[in-house]
Amino acid sequence: MAARRRIVAGNWKMNLDHAAAVALTEGVAAGAAGCSGVELILCPPAVYLEAVAAALQLADGNSPSGVTLGGQNMSDQPKGAFTGEIAAAMLLDVGCRSCILGHSERRTLFGETDEIVNTKTKAALAAGLTPIVCVGETLEEREQDRTAAVVSEQIAGSLAGLSAADLARTIIAYEPVWAIGTGKVATPEQAQAVHALIRQQLASLADADTAAQVVIQYGGSVKPDNAAVLAAQPDIDGALVGGASLKADDFLAIASHFAAAD
Repeated sequence: MAARRRIVAGNWKMNLDHAAAVALTEGVAAGAAGCSGVELILCPPAVYLEAVAAALQLADGNSPSGVTLGGQNMSDQPKGAFTGEIAAAMLLDVGCRSCILGHSERRTLFGETDEIVNTKTKAALAAGLTPIVCVGETLEEREQDRTAAVVSEQIAGSLAGLSAADLARTIIAYEPVWAIGTGKVATPEQAQAVHALIRQQLASLADADTAAQVVIQYGGSVKPDNAAVLAAQPDIDGALVGGASLKADDFLAIASHFAAAD
C-alpha cells in the first residue's frame, strides 16, 4: 500500500487583519516548495477567505504553490435563515477544499456535540469538502485515565454512519485539549499511542485497509522544535497548527519536518 499523505494545516483562529493575512499567505506560498511531499492548508478567519484565495492565486481550488484553502467551521445546513452561519457551498465557492470541524473550542465554548459534528461531517463530504474532524481529551480526563474512552467516544459519535469511502476522505486531528495554546505538548509516545488507538478504531468502523489510508494529524502547541519527534511517529501523518501557523517561517519549518520524515 502506498504511503499515507502528509498534511499540515494552519488554523489561524480569530487572529490577524487583512494586510497581515495576505502577507502571511504570501510568505507560506513562497516557501512551500521547500516542503515537497507535504500538503499545506491555510484556514483563515472566514472574512479573509477571499483575500487568502486571491493571494494564493487559486483557480478551481488549485494554486501555483500547491497550498490549498480551508474553512474553520461550517453549518450542516445547505442554505436558509441561519444568521452568521456559512454553508459548505459557500466555502467551495471561495476556493476551499477542506474545513475544520469539531475543534475543541467549538465543542467547549459553543456546545458542539459529537452528533452536531457528525451532521457537519456528512454535509461536508456530501458537498465535496474534506472534513478535518478534531477529537481530544481534557487535562482532567487524562488525569483520570479516561483518554482512550473519551477519544473513542468522540470518534464513534463524530464519524457515525460514514462509509469506508467517506472515512478514507476524512482527516482526523487528535488535539489533546490540555495542550492547545498552553505551551504543553503530548510526548511523542503519548501522541503516538492515541493515534494508534484512533487508527485501530477506524479499522473497526470500516476495515484495516481504509484505516491505513486515513491521515491523522496531531495538534496542540506544535512548534518547529517539537515537530520532528512527532513526525517520526508511525501513525502521526501531519499537524493541525494553531499559534505557530501565524508566522510563515515557523509554519514552514514544522511542515519541513514532516517532509523530512518520509
